[in-house]
Amino acid sequence: MLSEIRIESLGAISAATAEFDRGLTVLTGETGAGKTMVVTGLHLLGGARADPMKVRSGAQRAVVEGRFVTTDAAPDVTARVDELLESSGAERDDDGSVIAARSVSRDGPSRAYLGGRSVPAKSLSEFTGELLTLHGQNDQLRLMRPDHQRAALDHYAAVDAPLARYRTARDAWLQAKRDLEDRRRRTRELAQEADRLQFALNEIDVIDPQPGEDTDLVDDIRRLSELDAVREAVQTARSALSGDTDTVDAHSAASAVGSARTALEGTDDTVLKALAEQLDSALAVLIDVSGELGQFMSELPTDASALETKLARQAELRTLTRKYAADIDGVLAWAVEARARLGQLDVSEETLGELERRVDELQAKVVSAAVEVTKARVKAARGLSKAVTAELSGLAMSGAEFTISVSPLIARADDSAPLPMPSGDTVHAGHDGADAVEFGFAAHRGSDILPLHKSASGGELSRVMLALEVVLAASTEGTTMVFDEVDAGVGGRAAVQIGRRLARLARTHQVIVVTHLPQVAAYADIHLVVDSGAGRTKSSGVRRLDDDDRVAELARMLAGLGESDSGRAHARELLDAARSDREQTA
Repeated sequence: MLSEIRIESLGAISAATAEFDRGLTVLTGETGAGKTMVVTGLHLLGGARADPMKVRSGAQRAVVEGRFVTTDAAPDVTARVDELLESSGAERDDDGSVIAARSVSRDGPSRAYLGGRSVPAKSLSEFTGELLTLHGQNDQLRLMRPDHQRAALDHYAAVDAPLARYRTARDAWLQAKRDLEDRRRRTRELAQEADRLQFALNEIDVIDPQPGEDTDLVDDIRRLSELDAVREAVQTARSALSGDTDTVDAHSAASAVGSARTALEGTDDTVLKALAEQLDSALAVLIDVSGELGQFMSELPTDASALETKLARQAELRTLTRKYAADIDGVLAWAVEARARLGQLDVSEETLGELERRVDELQAKVVSAAVEVTKARVKAARGLSKAVTAELSGLAMSGAEFTISVSPLIARADDSAPLPMPSGDTVHAGHDGADAVEFGFAAHRGSDILPLHKSASGGELSRVMLALEVVLAASTEGTTMVFDEVDAGVGGRAAVQIGRRLARLARTHQVIVVTHLPQVAAYADIHLVVDSGAGRTKSSGVRRLDDDDRVAELARMLAGLGESDSGRAHARELLDAARSDREQTA
């Protein structure tokens, strides 16, 4: 419930505070006095776009502050409000109320505040959206739109659960369709990639490179290219070490070291004996090196074609390093990655068929869910049509008829989500289902029922919207409903009926109405008037009327005769009749 609103420097209002209570509150005043600015302030609290042009002339910014009480709200609403407050870091006031505020700068951005914390305008909108519903003449125009008509029906039908199942199934179906279309589109491309990878792997497998083989080949080829010089070096070194060659002289390093060791060992000197042991180790090294040189010599190729074989192998390896990596180790790593990628490129008909079957299965689930949503809407359409027609009868439109048609939303030729239905129709599977919802209306018995936007006048549309709100209000008990001149174009007996319906709605809701109709104002529990000030500034204020002031204001609204005895008598009669009517229908 909205308990108070404070406005500074907004339009015609310099500074004003209005207090509200349960029941029906009306706002009246002369045209241009600033009644609309009160509603504009509420829209700002609802997160509406801030218009710097609405800042009062001479002021740098406008401020709107509202105090909300949630004790009368439904438990689920209170829970959501508490969650929003906690997530925003907002706090309740000492009395448990929540203060929401919005400032609009003439030169800069607007600011939103909730529970003493600066928040995004969206967060403010989410908070007030739980507690406040605004209805103006623009809402009557929105009521013409198919999406708003569907939303109103869904609100009555309570299709949240089946609609959620439909949306989940639809999202999965559309994703599977995209996967299938992508697979079909890329089948040739994937097949070509698979062929290229397979060819490369076959080429690598045939050559069968070994890790580090290209580096080893470089050393082998260099050695083979200098084979004679290498052989001569080995022979010379081996002869020098051990003399074990065909062309050696009698002296060798091994024999010389052996003679020296024998000479030293033949003495009794401990130092010389120690040196002899060191020569023994040196002799062992000479013998080992000589043996390895002999092994190396035996492994040197004797066939001149060995070099050609190594060069041919090197050429094979280079065909791989030119294509796949800088060296053979890189080629082998590329082959591992290529085999993994090839395993992912499943272009078989079996895989394509499996995807097609999954799309069909998900499509069947979407169809089933869409049918469930349609059934709920069709059933609700009958109940809502009957209830609104009954309300229209109470609004001095006894011969009017309100209808709701639910029909398939036929898919276009280029539809992005065509869905074949059991009925044979191909519908558009939209985010909100596969149904087209349309409100129909006939103002008089026997008239053809036409779409609402073609058949209702401004006054009739006002009453249709009010009747719809009265019926739908059952599920929003405890919230605040604001009506901004929704009674435009209405007068006489119809105006009395609108006042009566608003008073009835105020039994379960806080209702705030901006009106020019005295018949509506007479039904109010609280009557606020917006007075335009005098002088050049013409600052408006909001004041609460007592019983005598209400009579004067009603007389002014009746015929501009606020000070005449006849006008006041007429106003008193209207006020007493409204009170009596409310007591009888309580």
